[in-house]
Amino acid sequence: MRGPLDGTLVLDLSRVLAGPWASQTLADLGARVIKVERPGRGDDTRSWGPPYLGSGENSESAYFLSANRGKESIAIDFKDPRGQSVLLQLAGKADILIENYKPGGLKAYGLDYDSVRQINPAIVYCSISGFGQTGPYAKKPGYDFIIQAMSGLMSITGTDKPTKVGVAVSDIITGLYSAVGILGAYTRARETGQGEYIDISLLDAQLATLANQASNFLVSGNSPGLSANAHPNIVPYQVFETADHPIVVAVGNDAQFDALCRVLNCADLSADPRFINNALRVLNRQALVSLIAAELAKHSAVFWLSKFEDSGIPVGPVNSIAEAFADPHVIERQTVLQQERADLGMVPSVRSPIRFQNCVVDALRAAPALGDSSEAVLREIGLSDDEIEILLAAGVVAKPTC
Repeated sequence: MRGPLDGTLVLDLSRVLAGPWASQTLADLGARVIKVERPGRGDDTRSWGPPYLGSGENSESAYFLSANRGKESIAIDFKDPRGQSVLLQLAGKADILIENYKPGGLKAYGLDYDSVRQINPAIVYCSISGFGQTGPYAKKPGYDFIIQAMSGLMSITGTDKPTKVGVAVSDIITGLYSAVGILGAYTRARETGQGEYIDISLLDAQLATLANQASNFLVSGNSPGLSANAHPNIVPYQVFETADHPIVVAVGNDAQFDALCRVLNCADLSADPRFINNALRVLNRQALVSLIAAELAKHSAVFWLSKFEDSGIPVGPVNSIAEAFADPHVIERQTVLQQERADLGMVPSVRSPIRFQNCVVDALRAAPALGDSSEAVLREIGLSDDEIEILLAAGVVAKPTC
C-alpha cells in the first residue's frame, strides 16, 4: 500500500526552509509535490554551501538536499503572463498550494488565494511568512535567526549569553505546524469540497513552542532567563561532567531520584528534607547538583551510562552528529536513506520519523535537479511540444540544469 496522501497534488511555491519543510513532510506521506523554481537560479538554498554533493555543474548543496526530497521541480518565470497562465492551470488541478512570499506578494501575478479559489474552490492554500498576514510587522522579512531572537527562544538558550539553536528550529517548527494545518483543512476539503486559507507565521509558531517556558512566564509574570543545560522545572535534569565525557541525566520523578541516589552510593540524599520531592529539589538546586556532580566526576561516562541504564535511570551520552549517526540503534532503525539521482549518484537523506505499518513511502525521489520535470508537467496540463518549445525559447520555462 502506498502512502496515505497518494493521489494528492501539492503545488509548492515556497523557498528556503519553512515552506519546503512542510511540502517535504507531505511528500514523505505520499503526496506528489511539484516545486516551482526560478529559471537559472532555483531555490536560494541550492547555492547555500559548502558542503556540496557532487562537483561542478553536477552538484547540489547539502542544505537544499535536506528539505526537498520526494519532489519534482519545474523552472518557470511566473512574472511573465505565460508563466502565470501555466501556474494557474496547475493550481486549478492542485489539492494544496504552499507559498512563503511576502504578504500580498503573489496578488500581482494572480496567484493569491482569492484568485486561485475562483478556479479551484476546494484548494487548501497555505501562506507562510515571518510575522503573519496581519499586524504591524506583516510586511517585515522574517528569518529564522531573527525569530529565535524576537520570540525569546535565545533568552533561554545558552550558558552565559543568549544563543541561537544549532539548526533553524523556528523554520522547521513552522513547517511542521503548516503540514498539520494543511492536513486538517484537506480532510475537510475532501469531505465537503470547501477549501481553506491558512495563515501561519514563524513568530506565532515559535511562541507556541516555547511550551512550558511560555507557561512559566504567563503564570508567574517572570521571564525564565538562561538555564544553561539545566531544566527550569525539574532537578536533576541536565548535563553533568564525568571523568572523561559529559552525559545527560534526566530524572523525572521521585522513584528515579531514589534509584539515582542508590547508584551513586548516596542513598541518604533521597531522605534529605531538602530533596524529598521535585519542588524541594528545584528550590535547593545548587546544593543537590553540586553533590551529584562531585560523585559523577569520579568515574568515566561509560561506567555511569552502564550503571544508570541497568537501574532504569534515564541517561544518555552527549554525542556529536557523527556519533549520533554511528549509534547502533540509529543504524538498526535504518535512519539514513540512500536515494539515486542521475547526475549525483546516490544521495543520502534522513528518513522521515513517521513510520507506517501498513504502507511504505520510502521509495521517494531524491531532491530534484532544477527543472527536472518542467517539460513533463507542461505536457500533463495539455501543452503541445510546439507550445513548450516556444516557452523554452523565450526563457519562461527552463530545461533541467544537469
